[in-house]
Amino acid sequence: MNALAVGDAAPGFALPDTEGAEHGPGQPASAATVIVFTCNHCPYALAWQARLAAAAHDYAARDVRFLLVNPNDAERYPADSPAAMRERVRADGGWPFPYLHDAEQSVARAYGARTTPDVFVLDPDGRLRYRGAPDADHGNERANAAWLRDALDDLLAGREVARPETEPVGCSVKWRA
Repeated sequence: MNALAVGDAAPGFALPDTEGAEHGPGQPASAATVIVFTCNHCPYALAWQARLAAAAHDYAARDVRFLLVNPNDAERYPADSPAAMRERVRADGGWPFPYLHDAEQSVARAYGARTTPDVFVLDPDGRLRYRGAPDADHGNERANAAWLRDALDDLLAGREVARPETEPVGCSVKWRA
């Protein structure tokens, strides 16, 4: 599986959220799009969830869209089924971003997602400008998705992203057999 490289044009997609509406990058156009491959059961994904939601809130006024994508095999991992995803979003009182299901795993494969979470930041032209972890330590809430925020700040200021790639950390994507 080839990974999307910084500077590459990211593949477009349209995936359903927990209520059935379809979303994808560039729909609508935005100053930046953050795509996070994540899931319901990985302790790393769960640890970073609140920081990602805070970043989504903080950057919404700056025209940054967040899309969370669950690529895991829902048959082998029922906790990642569309029904379980919907239940989680509703139990949390809604999320500041759509939570999408990649049932065919085609989007995760096209991006080269390796872990949950795995963060991809796209510029307004749909080119990858950052890829990696939200911050340096899933166990430290004070880290506050600093790597993601730094990348967004650079991009929104019209600068090259100072740290365009970090190593994604988390559980492996649960690929279908």
